[in-house]
Amino acid sequence: MKKVIAVICVLVALVLLFPMRSQAKDGGSVRYKAVFYTVYKVHSLYGGSDTEAHYVEGTIIEILGYQVYNNTTPHIENFGDYPN
Repeated sequence: MKKVIAVICVLVALVLLFPMRSQAKDGGSVRYKAVFYTVYKVHSLYGGSDTEAHYVEGTIIEILGYQVYNNTTPHIENFGDYPN
């Protein structure tokens, strides 16, 4: 009986802790989501003028819905000439 309970506990732990991967269509962000935690690997490209590209990179970790870590940083890259 103890072996059956141990096997059931291991299976429940695997289901609750094993993340599912999903890819966003925002430039390359990936989300790993399990029941207890979520990890975002952010690489997001968003609007700008013709000569600049704005994007955000970093990692966000949430445990039980509360954000515990966030090191995302915005970047602006200029691919054109600066006006004089």
